[in-house]
Amino acid sequence: MQSITRYLEDVLKLEVNKDKSAVDRPWKRKFLGFSFYHKKGGVGIRVHAKPVEKFKDKVREVLSRSNGRNTEQRIKSLNRCIIGWVNYFGLADMQNLASTLDEWIRRRLRMCIWKQWRKIKTRHDNLTKLGIDNRKAWEFANTRKGYWRISNSPILKCTFTNEQLSNLGLNSLTKRYSIIRSF
Repeated sequence: MQSITRYLEDVLKLEVNKDKSAVDRPWKRKFLGFSFYHKKGGVGIRVHAKPVEKFKDKVREVLSRSNGRNTEQRIKSLNRCIIGWVNYFGLADMQNLASTLDEWIRRRLRMCIWKQWRKIKTRHDNLTKLGIDNRKAWEFANTRKGYWRISNSPILKCTFTNEQLSNLGLNSLTKRYSIIRSF
């Protein structure tokens, strides 16, 4: 480390940040949001945990239950985040990560929609419009469970399918990632 630092500073006239610089195994370090790991036949690139958390925080901000945006505005903002994130981290191996984040994003979106419906009658009417029978719609509209718990329920998953959410304009991380990987 000392000889490399001396060479960079004396010969190349570059300043080395001693706080950020370290000598360690590549899979233990983070570089521009990427990390490395061993895989069969060599070394792979993955997204480090910190950028994933920052992305989740950004999605939480966009899909916050308390802001007054409608669903179209939320999806538009969310799509910008998704496209930018996948374009940057597209060269990493993140097929499983993308599908996990997709599920989490759809659940958060279902939670926001459920909260927008607020009143029991509104929930009942919207559930019946989406194909749930009358008795089940009343039963589900009267639930006392929290928004996050309801967002993972079978009834909301059946009424707001992945296809319906994509028809609303939601981009999928997995599809976007597969498009980038195909090039």
